Amino acid sequence: MSEDTRNPAEEPEVTATPEDTAAAADPAAEFAAEKERLEAEIAALKDKFLRAFAEADNVRRRAEREVADAKIYGISSFARDVLTLSDDFERALGAIDAEARANAQGTLKTLLEGIDLTSRSLSQTLAKHGVTRIEAEGTRFDPNLHQAMFEVPNPNVPSGTVVQVIQPGYTIGGRVLRPAMVGVARGGPKAVQAEEAADRPN
Repeated sequence: MSEDTRNPAEEPEVTATPEDTAAAADPAAEFAAEKERLEAEIAALKDKFLRAFAEADNVRRRAEREVADAKIYGISSFARDVLTLSDDFERALGAIDAEARANAQGTLKTLLEGIDLTSRSLSQTLAKHGVTRIEAEGTRFDPNLHQAMFEVPNPNVPSGTVVQVIQPGYTIGGRVLRPAMVGVARGGPKAVQAEEAADRPN
């Protein structure tokens, strides 16, 4: 075994910094530093928790919205198909003039009443599920609700007024399910001018 020949006098001295000396001498400063570190860590964890909570709340609200939308709009495709049946009933009733319907007797009268009753029942069922008819005739043309099929020259009606409905439109939950196919007046005064004239005192 070899002896340790190092001279203790030759070993480098480890000098303490003033901070180390102060920390060793002042336990209160050491406690304050530790407290500050822990408070910063708590603040960081609290921030992470609040962010995670907010994200979870957003996910929950989004899921609730999607479920609500699915309930309201999930039947949109089916409702569009049912509207075709409603159109067929209306066309069947419209094919017979008012006088013929008033004079109908026996089986024909029963048939017409049955078609009319079924048509009304279908409309009520659609309304029950949030499908609402767009009342277009006499209103100002709105490209969000109406689809213009042709223009009707009419100087007595403000331009842009819906004067004829070819196929009724419907909304579901406030959204357009099917736009109304309409004929629009052309040649009359501008709608804004007509409104201003109507508002003017006599």
